[in-house]
Amino acid sequence: MVTKFTRAKDIPEQFIKKNVKLRGKVVCVNEETIEIDHIPISLPVLRSVQKKWHGQGSLLVRLAGVELTQDGKIWLQNNLQPSEMLWFQLLNREDSMLDCFVFINRGGFINDCLNVVLLKEGLGRTAYIRGIHPVPGHHLAFYKRLLQAEIKAQKARKGLWKQESQMNILTSTVLSNSIIQHVKQFFSLMTNYWKKFRS
Repeated sequence: MVTKFTRAKDIPEQFIKKNVKLRGKVVCVNEETIEIDHIPISLPVLRSVQKKWHGQGSLLVRLAGVELTQDGKIWLQNNLQPSEMLWFQLLNREDSMLDCFVFINRGGFINDCLNVVLLKEGLGRTAYIRGIHPVPGHHLAFYKRLLQAEIKAQKARKGLWKQESQMNILTSTVLSNSIIQHVKQFFSLMTNYWKKFRS
């Protein structure tokens, strides 16, 4: 915990299996990842020695279980500022990438989970968390939290769910109009056929 991690592969497998939370600050927000400068626990006795041990580099973090929309990517870039402190909970490692739950402090003891916030606002969909460790029932708790947030957005018709509901209305309107047209054509044909039959 006192080691500064500058590469995903340096993080012990045990940390990922136990879903350890690490602290860091935002370097920048890319298209789908957050670049984070890991800040290890600092011990006063070892502070000067720790700095010598620390290498240069940052960690690439994805929001686990969230498939961001374009609006979601823009929101993330607008709401995460460089040097902002955060916590990231390790769920999976894939090559140089970490899949995490990311927490931002919004004052006092309130920590917002960005994964949940984005889904609640309809700025993404719940996605499969790659390579999550199959501890009995453990991964279900993560998915349940994400799905509940997505359902709230659906009910409130926020973000992509607002657009989707509008598309459903438009589609049903188009379909009903085409059905009406077909019915009219059918009756027109039947009327013409009946006239010919009678004559």
